[in-house]
Amino acid sequence: MIPKEIFEQSIRRYFKCVMPYLDDEKVSEVMINGPDDIWIEVKGKLQKTDARFETEDDLMGGVKNIAQYVGKVLNELNPRMDARLPDGSRVHVVLPPCARNGVSVAIRRFGKFSLTIDDLIGFGSVSREAANFIDICVKLERNIIVAGGTGSGKTSLLNVVSLLISGADRIIVIEDSTELQLQQPHVVMLECRGPDSKGRGRVEIGDLFHSAMRLRPDRIVIGEIRGGEALTLLQAMTSGHGGTMSTTHATYPDDTLRRLETMAMMNEVELPLMALRSQVASAVQIIIQTSRFNDGSRKLTHICEVLGLDSSGEYRIKPIFLFKHRGNEENTGKVLGQMEATGEKPSFLAEVRERGIKVDDRWFDPPRA
Repeated sequence: MIPKEIFEQSIRRYFKCVMPYLDDEKVSEVMINGPDDIWIEVKGKLQKTDARFETEDDLMGGVKNIAQYVGKVLNELNPRMDARLPDGSRVHVVLPPCARNGVSVAIRRFGKFSLTIDDLIGFGSVSREAANFIDICVKLERNIIVAGGTGSGKTSLLNVVSLLISGADRIIVIEDSTELQLQQPHVVMLECRGPDSKGRGRVEIGDLFHSAMRLRPDRIVIGEIRGGEALTLLQAMTSGHGGTMSTTHATYPDDTLRRLETMAMMNEVELPLMALRSQVASAVQIIIQTSRFNDGSRKLTHICEVLGLDSSGEYRIKPIFLFKHRGNEENTGKVLGQMEATGEKPSFLAEVRERGIKVDDRWFDPPRA
């Protein structure tokens, strides 16, 4: 493996044309679609740059250098790679001929995390009442899934929600590649590992979840559920490990549950569909949906309670807060609207009061016409 100092020098040499963007804290992602087509994301919006690599060999040399540093194989037989740079940035590479435009690279940057729930309120991403409700859900150790599309801010939102966990809890964090930045004093970070050049040593989320269950967790936080490990997650959520949090790709709350159901079916353990669906409905208690709007802003769009299955075996979902879209500003294109209560109250208000947690019924009143 290349020493870190030498690797960083070589990256600056190979990637010198994009280094100004990688050094710019305002840039959240750098996308390289071949040597002469480079884009960046700033404040949720994509911008094409004038940067370009002198030759495709420079770009290829850079990604091969990254592969060597992280101990992975990148060649025509293994044309795809996930990696992480020393600063925590996440890298994904696809080589030709799979990448028709040439070597394609996406570098997702993760600066020092400093967002809080109050910041989200200030940005208009969530209302004060909805934030108070999320805080109650965390205190009551409800199992929470944060869902949204690519670039919708799922990981950032999970970071914010995780800040509400008590500092007295022992938290086990499991990720494919490290992105979460929990601030509590007692956090154990576990990260997946790919196989070596001979296909040995792979450690997947399901393996780490098995270990986490034996590391005496008060809370388990999973960066993202993508496959058959969803079944292990569901079983943990229904076996006494309350307050588990994770993210997944989905557009709407009902899609979130069906996606978890589908991923759980990828597991080697086969369950009847209705038994699996019942487990999903029992395990997931709160869904927080986030979305990126056309002005680049990211907002919470749904906060829902999952109430189990109805008589026909379909998921019962109760929206507690919804984002009401009211168009865009004429000059700036800024999205207008806010998160509002639906008038529905969570089913566990009595438990909230029994725990002595402050709650105001007016949080759940819809706005007056």
